[in-house]
Amino acid sequence: MTTSCCGGRPQATTDKTPLPDDARTLRLHIAAMDCPTEEALLRRALADEPGILALRFDLIRRVLTVAHDGADEAGIQARIAATGMSAEPLEDATASAPASPPAEGWGRLGLAAVLALAAELLHWFTLALAWAPPLLALAAIGLAGLTTWKKGWIALRHRSLNIYALMSVAVTGALLIGQWAEAAMVLVLFTLAERIEARSLGRARDAIRGLLDLAPATARVRQDDGDWQEVAAEAVAIGSRVRVRPGERVPLDGEILSGRSALDESPITGEGLPRDKGPGDAVFAGTINQQGELDYRTTRRANDTTLARIIHAVEEAQASRAPTQRLVDRFAAVYTPLVFALAIVTALAWPLFGGAWLEGIYRALVLLVIACPCALVISTPVTIVSGLAAAARSGILIKGGHFLEQGHRLTWLAFDKTGTLTEGKPRLHHWEAWDTHDSGESPAGLARALAGRSNHPVSRALAAALFEEPFEEPFEEPSAALSDGLAETPNAVVERPGLGVKASLGERRLWLGNRRLAMEHGVEASLLEARLAPLEAQGQSPVILGEANRPLALFAVSDPLKAGSRGAIAALHRLGIQTLMLSGDNRHSVAAIAAEAGIDEARGELLPEDKLRLIEEKAANASIGMVGDGINDAPALARADIGFAMGGAGSDTAIETADVALMDDDPRKLPRFVALSRATRRVLIQNIAFAIAIKVLFLGLAFSGHATLWMAVFADMGASLLVVANGLRLLKQAPDK
Repeated sequence: MTTSCCGGRPQATTDKTPLPDDARTLRLHIAAMDCPTEEALLRRALADEPGILALRFDLIRRVLTVAHDGADEAGIQARIAATGMSAEPLEDATASAPASPPAEGWGRLGLAAVLALAAELLHWFTLALAWAPPLLALAAIGLAGLTTWKKGWIALRHRSLNIYALMSVAVTGALLIGQWAEAAMVLVLFTLAERIEARSLGRARDAIRGLLDLAPATARVRQDDGDWQEVAAEAVAIGSRVRVRPGERVPLDGEILSGRSALDESPITGEGLPRDKGPGDAVFAGTINQQGELDYRTTRRANDTTLARIIHAVEEAQASRAPTQRLVDRFAAVYTPLVFALAIVTALAWPLFGGAWLEGIYRALVLLVIACPCALVISTPVTIVSGLAAAARSGILIKGGHFLEQGHRLTWLAFDKTGTLTEGKPRLHHWEAWDTHDSGESPAGLARALAGRSNHPVSRALAAALFEEPFEEPFEEPSAALSDGLAETPNAVVERPGLGVKASLGERRLWLGNRRLAMEHGVEASLLEARLAPLEAQGQSPVILGEANRPLALFAVSDPLKAGSRGAIAALHRLGIQTLMLSGDNRHSVAAIAAEAGIDEARGELLPEDKLRLIEEKAANASIGMVGDGINDAPALARADIGFAMGGAGSDTAIETADVALMDDDPRKLPRFVALSRATRRVLIQNIAFAIAIKVLFLGLAFSGHATLWMAVFADMGASLLVVANGLRLLKQAPDK
């Protein structure tokens, strides 16, 4: 017998059961399906339907997808109808689920409340004939309680011990022992609390579903004849030219072809300041064009945009139950039938201890109401959903409730250097001639000729600075710019990975690279140390231009810290988290950057396996997170307790592989994640402790005879409302805090 519990409570999950490739699918919108209570009923109802291969439940959109090999689709809908729920077919896989119908009018519920209260008053003060309270109570039940009663008996018929079943049994028992007014009050209070709770929990659902409305349903697409036409976004092919006017939202991901504007990318990255963009820059679906008109080329279909992948990742995250939620579910599975059995024993055994039969039955009915762990069961999912939604609005994509909940345990955070704490775009800081002998050529001209033939980031930075303008890749044939000012064009170019580049210029043999390349060509180590150590101590990467064994010039290239790196590290320290930098760069530069950022420990000249080893050493004694780009640091990211990928908005790999993806490159989101995780943990503890305390209190009151049925309902549903409201507080977490 199942014991899932919640009525109209959206525990937003997406079943990840794979559907067979060769199966036919039936998509059904079921307005009443929004929590595991209904899911359990539907699974039981369809369990033995011939031809069904798999079921997938999307409780966010209230959509059931049935994979089958020729099952009777009308029969499937009939079985669903037998559970008290109606199913509306959706035409295709991209069809949107219709809006849920509004709840019944509040006027009818208000009238039922008045009748139930009048019945209660008449019963207390015996101000009327004996038939008046039962008549008023039945009228109140007819107005407000029949739906609950019907759901309860359907649940019992399917052997599901949920809130509706428990409430129906309790109310029926109260009527049978003559507690008419109390039975009516129980149903009215339950219905009222359920309405309020459903409306409150709608906020958590809307926080996720609201992402679906960010991207426009149509796009303005250029046709073959040159005209512009509004086309459904899902019908726009990759490579189409789309126009976005000021004030409009971008409908699809793409690359700007013409125009310049500032775009509000907060729906994707959580960053409040607009970003200036022009030709060649990427744009994302759901972002807002604030100024100029833009034409861009689409690079993704509507179902594969960055926004769509974010939504899918959040839905998948809600499908994975957090550890606390699994623990609560196991507790509820034992608690509910245990108290139900205790209620039966109480009803049967009370007379054996000198009590009256009716008194024993009444106390058993109170126990039935207390048996439903509604507040306890709902306390975890609503808190996790709210936390995930708050993180998504801040540009933090968390891949599961487990990582949100476990983030509070972190005591160490390890960082890759390049592109994580630094900008990842090396720049030429300065250069100086090493050898003053007249070589007949400018060292800058020689250096830019060699650097322009390399694809290494440092060489690219050097070439860009010496050309005084950006250059395009790849580097295939030498251009006029490369040999500008030189008598000849470099040839026999050989790039040495990790070292630099070598080339011939007439009879001259030139090289451009790091310390190790210079030592290969016979430059003395002591001479290199004297000239390079001061630069490395400042966090700069030295690049030497040389001929044979003679250095000609020294170039200092630096990768500056991101604007928010120092603030992020300081905020992490305030949260009690220690920091570690792991980098493949030379140890002097790593130490200098770490000192500038305020990092506690720094290790340089590391290979990927070295980073993995250091993460394992830390993980043996503490909980550690790893922050990187999601690709080069894959082993360390995978081994860390939580792997953080930077720049998820521009990286498919980050969204797919990381535990947490920061949608922009701002490290200040890391302390935001930790703070949100700790807030989520506090709310979980508060909700669970409160829910258990209420149950223990009313168990005591039930046996002492001080608890009535309507008091038990009021306490049970009141506790549910309080834990829901407490969980929803996480939605108010400001993105900039």
